[in-house]
Amino acid sequence: MNTTFSFRPVIWTIAGSDPSGGAGIQADIKTAHALGCEICTLIMANTVQNSMKFSKVNPTAIEVLQAQWDALIKDKPPVVIKIGLIANNQQLGWLLQQLPKTTAKIVWDPVLKATVGGSTSEEALDNSKLKQLLGLIDVITPNRQEVAYLADGSPAKTLLKEISENAAVIATGGTQNSSDLSEMSQVSDICFTQSKTLQLVSPVIKTNFSHGSGCSFATAIASFLSHDYLLRDAFMQAKAFMNKSFELSRQVEIDSDQSGSYGAFVQASWPVEQEYYPVVSNQTIKALNFPSLETNKLKLYPVIDSLYWLERLLPLGLEIIQLRLKNLPIEEVRSQIKQAVELAKPYETRLFINDYWQEAIEFGAYGVHLGQEDLEETDLNAIYQAGLRLGISTHGSYELKLAQQIQPSYLAIGAIFPTQTKDMSGQIQGLKNLAHLVKLNPEIPIVAIGGINLERAPKVLETGVKSIAVVTAITKADKPEQAVNEFMALFEQS
Repeated sequence: MNTTFSFRPVIWTIAGSDPSGGAGIQADIKTAHALGCEICTLIMANTVQNSMKFSKVNPTAIEVLQAQWDALIKDKPPVVIKIGLIANNQQLGWLLQQLPKTTAKIVWDPVLKATVGGSTSEEALDNSKLKQLLGLIDVITPNRQEVAYLADGSPAKTLLKEISENAAVIATGGTQNSSDLSEMSQVSDICFTQSKTLQLVSPVIKTNFSHGSGCSFATAIASFLSHDYLLRDAFMQAKAFMNKSFELSRQVEIDSDQSGSYGAFVQASWPVEQEYYPVVSNQTIKALNFPSLETNKLKLYPVIDSLYWLERLLPLGLEIIQLRLKNLPIEEVRSQIKQAVELAKPYETRLFINDYWQEAIEFGAYGVHLGQEDLEETDLNAIYQAGLRLGISTHGSYELKLAQQIQPSYLAIGAIFPTQTKDMSGQIQGLKNLAHLVKLNPEIPIVAIGGINLERAPKVLETGVKSIAVVTAITKADKPEQAVNEFMALFEQS
C-alpha cells in the first residue's frame, strides 16, 4: 500500500482530552494521521489523568459543542464520526439530536471506565438514552471489561446479540497488559453482525505501553471505513495496525528502559507486513495445500461462458482458461463440462471449471474455481483428494487471509475496476489495494480480475501480479484473437 496519501478523508472524533497524551483525542489524532485521514476534534471534556490515575472529568458546555459542530459541518463534513468519552447525560442527549443530521458512519468506543481506574463521566449515563444511541451507530468497539459493564449482570453474549441487531459489535480481547492475558499466547477479537460472526486471532504482544490502545483501535476502524473498506476489511486492517503498533510500543518500552511502567500506546504506520495480519478463525475451513499450477506466471486468463469460445481460444497457446456456465439446466451443464474437458485434452492450457466442482471431478477437469460464498458448502477435501487444482475469488484483505489458510493453487483478487459482468458495489479494490494485497501473499499465485482492458492492463501489471483475468475484453472485442495477442505481448514486456 502506498502510504503517501493524495486524498485524506475527513473523520471527526468526539471524545475527551487526555493531558498525559496517551488516550482520548490525542490517541485519535495520532492514529488518524498514521492512517491517512484528516481529523477534526470536538472535545467533550478536559480530563485530569495520568498513567496512574483518572481523577476528574470537566465537561464541555453544550453551546460550545454545538458551535463547533455547526462550524465544522459546513467546512469539513465527516465521512466517519468516532465517539469516545461522553461526560454526562446532557451531552448524550445532544448527540442523540445531532447524529441523525449526518450521513456519516458512526463508530462508538464506549469509554465507560478508565483503564487506570475511575469513571469517565460525571454521572451515570441514562440506559434508555444509551439504547437510543445504539440505534444510531454503525459499529461499537467494547473491550471485555466494557462488555461486562454494559451487560450489568446479564449474559454478555445475549447483550452482544441484541446490540448486533442494529450495529456491528467488535468485542476486543482487552487491554494487552491485563492480568488475565499474562499466561495467554493468543488473543481473539470478534465482530458480531446481523448476518455473521467474524473472529480474528493474533499473538499476544505483551507491553505496558498500552495507554490509549482502545481509543486507537476504534479510530483505526473509523479510518479504514473512511477509506471505503468494507467492515470485514476494516476489521482486518485495524487489527494488523494494532499488532504492528503493539510491537512498536514493546520496542519503545524496552529501548527507553521503562519496562514495567504503564505508558502511552505508540501508533505505527499503515500495515504492509504480512506478519502483523491476524489469522481468520473458521472451524469449517481447513488447510489442504492444493497442488501447484507448476508456474507462477499464468499470464492472460480468459473467463468464457461457452464451448464456442473455448474452441476458439484453445489453439492460441494460453496457460489457463476458465469455463463459467450460468443459468443452464444441470443436464446441459454436465454435457458442456464433459465436452470442455475433452476439447482441452490435446492442449497444455489449464482448464478450470467455475462452481460445478462435482462435475469437474467426475469428468476430470484440471481445476475448480470457487467464490467465497461457496467455500463452506463445498467438499474441499473431495476436490483435493481427486487431485484437482483450486482457485478462490477474494475481495479484500479479510477474504484473502481466509483463503490463504486453505492453501489453494491460486487466488483471484477483484474487482480491480467496475465491471460489466457483475455488480461489485463496495468491493472495488483499485490498483493501490491490489499492490498491497500482492505483498501480503508472496507464495500463492495471484490473478487480478474485474474491469481490466488493454488500456488498464499495464498499470495492473505494475502492481506485481503475474496474471490478468478478462471476460469482455476478449469476448466483446472486434478481433478477439488479436486482443489475446496484444495482451500476451504486455506480459512479455513486463
